Amino acid sequence: MPHKPSDKRTDHRGHGKRNINPGTFGRLLSQMGAHRFKLVLVLLCILLSALSRASTSLFLRALIDDEIMPMIAQGSRDFSGIIRIVVAMSIVYGIGILTIWVYNRIMVTVEQSTVRNIRDNLFAHVQTLPVRYFDTHAHGDIMSRFTSDVDTLRAAISQSFPSMVSSLLSTLAAFGAMMYLSLSLTLFVVLFSVLLFVLVKAIVRRSAKYFMSQQIAMGDVNAYVEEMIEGQKVVKVFNYENKAIQAFGERTKELFNNASQALKYGMITMPVVVSMGFLLYVLIGILGGAIGILGIPNWRLTGSEAMTVGTIISFITLSRSFVNPIGQISMQFNTVVQALAGASRIFEVMGEESEHDTGVVTLVYATKENGELTECCDRTDVWAWKIPQEDGSFTYTELKGDIRFYDVNFSYVQGKPVLRDINLYAKPGQKVALVGATGAGKTTITNLLNRFYDIDEGAIHYDGIDIREIKKADLRKSLGVVLQEIHLFTGTVMDNIRYGKLDATDEECIRAAKLVNADGFIRMLPHGYNTMLEGDGSGLSQGQRQLIAIARAAVLDPPVMILDEATSSIDTRTESIVQQGMDALMHGRTNFAIAHRLSTVRDADVIMVMEDGCIIERGTHEQLIEEGGQYYRLHIGAFELE
Repeated sequence: MPHKPSDKRTDHRGHGKRNINPGTFGRLLSQMGAHRFKLVLVLLCILLSALSRASTSLFLRALIDDEIMPMIAQGSRDFSGIIRIVVAMSIVYGIGILTIWVYNRIMVTVEQSTVRNIRDNLFAHVQTLPVRYFDTHAHGDIMSRFTSDVDTLRAAISQSFPSMVSSLLSTLAAFGAMMYLSLSLTLFVVLFSVLLFVLVKAIVRRSAKYFMSQQIAMGDVNAYVEEMIEGQKVVKVFNYENKAIQAFGERTKELFNNASQALKYGMITMPVVVSMGFLLYVLIGILGGAIGILGIPNWRLTGSEAMTVGTIISFITLSRSFVNPIGQISMQFNTVVQALAGASRIFEVMGEESEHDTGVVTLVYATKENGELTECCDRTDVWAWKIPQEDGSFTYTELKGDIRFYDVNFSYVQGKPVLRDINLYAKPGQKVALVGATGAGKTTITNLLNRFYDIDEGAIHYDGIDIREIKKADLRKSLGVVLQEIHLFTGTVMDNIRYGKLDATDEECIRAAKLVNADGFIRMLPHGYNTMLEGDGSGLSQGQRQLIAIARAAVLDPPVMILDEATSSIDTRTESIVQQGMDALMHGRTNFAIAHRLSTVRDADVIMVMEDGCIIERGTHEQLIEEGGQYYRLHIGAFELE
């Protein structure tokens, strides 16, 4: 069925981008730009924390070489020097702990605010995307951008990013302190760290691609769960449970494999670093002891001196502060890669081009006196198109509902035409019915009229104005649409009816419900119009849900109505009741009705029979019956089926 957008949805499972898009980190930083002052304060706190950790090793050298060793040599019991150093170390440690607490508190605020802004911006941007995007992307995968991808990003902002910066600054601070203690030992540690870095980089490179695949697989799992839950009745009816379980298992297996591979390489990083760190301690002890025993001068930033026990012990402590952050950075890097993978998917959606609209003609309320239209703010019975002129002035054309298609060609996919040479017109107040087999292109015509898609060739005129010149929001405001697929929102019945016109009063909503004969069953609900609907109105029958959807269109009171199988979900008895309301709703308006039940289009002013994207017959019911063509065969077939 090529004309239906839902049939063109691409299966992205296993075919998504496996690499993080370039510039993702820069875009993420720009999202955090509103917190520059807080981030600078966090950076300062992290720096103070790193310096406090490095300075304690220098205190340790002074404690051993200047206090403990002389006390042992002299047999002294004067602990005043030791107490002074311990107090100083406690103060420095206290400052470090305080700065860690401060920057963690600040990062919580930054994280929550940034994530909220990203979610808000993402949702706002999604509202601007064209219908084509939703027709070609799995809804569950889109939803996963708001959930799992944002959650991984939140964890990275509050924990991984600060931890990586802290580890980096700790490494730099430890490097400076090591150079102050011993240049030769520092050179050895640097060479050892280069070897360690090469090893860690090889591990991280392997894990990065799996983290991206993990996020893609997670989106596919979410999409499948959403699809199965929405179609649970179909699953039950056709005994599809075992097949669904099997298909879901295949998706979770892919997620499991990617997550396992990512974690396998991610989790071995820290043990490798810790083991190499222990080896480094031993090597430093051996090398430092050898330098001291052999009497080799210990060169440092302030000159040279003999290698001391305090220097070796302090250096071993510093080497831990130098090497361990490499492992911590590697560990956090895995989380950051996962977060950037999620951010890449988020920004991928935010980078999608918004619905393009070059229209300049707007829809306004107007009054008509002596044949002249005058724009007004309050709602009237007259709508007018406000057309800007080159000199800056405006002209007004009354909205009457005259719609004409001229040689329209259209294809959802290039090279696969769906509509061919469509020519039709609907005069103001006419009821135009589109009939034909599934896939003939009926719904596509209404999609083009709403400008969900733009035509490839030809033109569509609305009251003599090319609809491409009309702003999409104003064009759609003039069209009342009742779709075959009903969607009710969480809220009261009144709220769902008011969705068609947000400023409608309760009286207007009730009047619309009465017009389509929905008032009777609504008042029988537990709380009448204030009955809360949840789960897409799952507590109502299909016909009742359809009646609310029709009332939602009626409250807008538009000049043009589009009814896409509007009564297909209503039983024959209810249809006869609804049809009276529908007739009242359609009175005085231009109407496009798509129907399979020919009984609902018998009274149409013109019936157009479509086949393979072309209009093959047109005329009234009586004329088409007399012709004995496709409509006649549909008509006979319908009665035979009944």
